[in-house]
Amino acid sequence: MNHKVRVRFAPSPTGPLHIGGVRTALFNYLFAKKHGGDFVLRIEDTDQKRYVPGAEQYIIDALNWCGIPFDEGVGKDAGFGPYRQSERKHLYRQYADELIENGKAYYAFDTAEKLDFHRKDHEAKGKTFIYNWHNRLKLTNSLSLSADEVQKRIDAGEEYVIRFKSPEGVTVRLEDEIRGSIKIDSNTLDDKVLFKSDGMPTYHLANIVDDHLMEITHVIRGEEWLPSLALHQLLYDAFGWQAPKFAHLPLIMKPVGKGKLSKRDGDKMGFPVFPMEWKDPKTGDISRGYKEDGYLPEAVVNFLAFLGWNPGTEQELFSLEELVPAFDLSKVNKGGAKFDPDKTKWYQHQYLQKLDNSIISAQFSSILDEKGIKTEQNIENIVQMLKERATFISDFWELSSFFFQAPESYDEKASKKAWKEGTNELMQELISVIEGINDFSSENVTPTIKNWITSKEIGFGKVMMPLRLSLVGSLQGPDVFEIVSMLGKEESIDRIHNAIKRLG
Repeated sequence: MNHKVRVRFAPSPTGPLHIGGVRTALFNYLFAKKHGGDFVLRIEDTDQKRYVPGAEQYIIDALNWCGIPFDEGVGKDAGFGPYRQSERKHLYRQYADELIENGKAYYAFDTAEKLDFHRKDHEAKGKTFIYNWHNRLKLTNSLSLSADEVQKRIDAGEEYVIRFKSPEGVTVRLEDEIRGSIKIDSNTLDDKVLFKSDGMPTYHLANIVDDHLMEITHVIRGEEWLPSLALHQLLYDAFGWQAPKFAHLPLIMKPVGKGKLSKRDGDKMGFPVFPMEWKDPKTGDISRGYKEDGYLPEAVVNFLAFLGWNPGTEQELFSLEELVPAFDLSKVNKGGAKFDPDKTKWYQHQYLQKLDNSIISAQFSSILDEKGIKTEQNIENIVQMLKERATFISDFWELSSFFFQAPESYDEKASKKAWKEGTNELMQELISVIEGINDFSSENVTPTIKNWITSKEIGFGKVMMPLRLSLVGSLQGPDVFEIVSMLGKEESIDRIHNAIKRLG
C-alpha cells in the first residue's frame, strides 16, 4: 500500500459547485499539502440523467480561482486515470462479479412495481420496507432461486440489479477522524444496490473501487455521507482491502433558522452561495458568485476555512500558506457551522486593506473608464484616502464620486443642518481666503483655513459643515481640507459659489 497521503474531491457535475463543496475541496487540499500529499479531482458522472453541460469546467475554474488547484485529475493524469467515472465504466463490472463469486453480493430480479407494492404495503401497516436479511429469501433473487433458474433468467435477458449482502447480527465498528468511534448494528442496514440494471455501478460501488484503485489514503467528505459509512467499510472488508481513514465534515447551516444553507437563503438575504457566477444552460437563470460580487479569493478561502474549523487561537486572518501548517482534522467541529454573511464581508474588508493600492487603483480606473469619466485626479491618492471605508473595489465609486463630478443636488437634512443665517457671508469670505492660497498642498491648505476660522472666533462646524456640503453634496467623505487640496483652487471655488447660489 502506498504510504503517501492521497486525498480526493469527487463532485458530481450536476450544476454549479456550492460553497459547501468548495470547503470540502479546501479541507482536502490543506490536508494534502500539510502532509506532502496529492490532491486528486475525480468527476463522479455516472448519473448521466442529471449531468449538466459546463458543470465540470465550472468546478475546475472555481478551484483555480480559489487558488486550490488539483494536482491530479481531468487533464492532469498521474497514472491513476481516467478521472471521470463515465470513462471508468469497464472497471466496475468485474468487481461486482467478484463479490457475487465470494458470496458477498447477489442478483436481484425484483421489478420496480413489485418493490413499490411491498413499500406501499408496509406503509399501510405503519412499517418501513427494508430489503435485507429478514426478507431477502422471500424476494426474487439468486439467494432464493436455484442456480439454474438464475441462469435461465439471465440468459433470457431479464433485468436485474446486483445487491450487497449485508451481514446479519454483526456490530460494525467504524472510526471517524472527527467523530471518533461509531458502532452500527448490521441488522439495521439494507442490501444496497451496487450495480444497476442499465449496466452502471451505483455511487457506492464506483466510489469504493475508485478510491481503492487511486490509492486514496484519507476520505474527507461532507456529513451527508455519514449514513453510507457502514456500507463502505463493509465493502472494503468484503474485498479484503485496507480502508482509507474517514473524516466527515460538519454541514454548513443557514444564517437564520434551522437546516442546511441553500441557494434560497442567499437569494433571500442577498449573498452568493456559489464561488462564481453560474448560468443555467437550460433556463438561462444566472446565480450570483463571490468572484463577480467582488470578493477576493483569499477572503473566500479564509472564511470557508473557519466554517467548521478553527485553530484554537485568537488568529482569524490566515493566508492559504498559513492555513496549510495550521490545519488539523482534530480541530474540525462535529456540530454544523452557521454561515454568517456579515463575517464574510468582514473578511473581504480585511483583505481589501491588505491589497496593494496600485492593484485597487488599476481596477478602480477601469470602473471610471466604464462610466466614461476622464480625470486628472491621482487615483492612488484617492484610494489611499478612502480605503478604510471600502469593503469592495466597487465601493470606491460611491465613496469618491464627488472627486470626479460636482454635486448636482444637496442632501436635504444636511442642508438644513449646515446652511444657517450668515452662512452665505462666511462662505464668500472663505472664497477670498482660498483665492489667496498659492501652495495648494493639504499641508498648507489645512493651517491656512484653520487659522482663519480661529481668527473669526466662531465654532469650526459653522465653516466645515457648509464647506463639506458644497464640495460633496452631503456630510460624508474624508478630511475636508484633503478634498479642497485634491479638487484644486478653481474647482473648490466653483463648488462653493454653486452652493451659495443654490442653498443661500
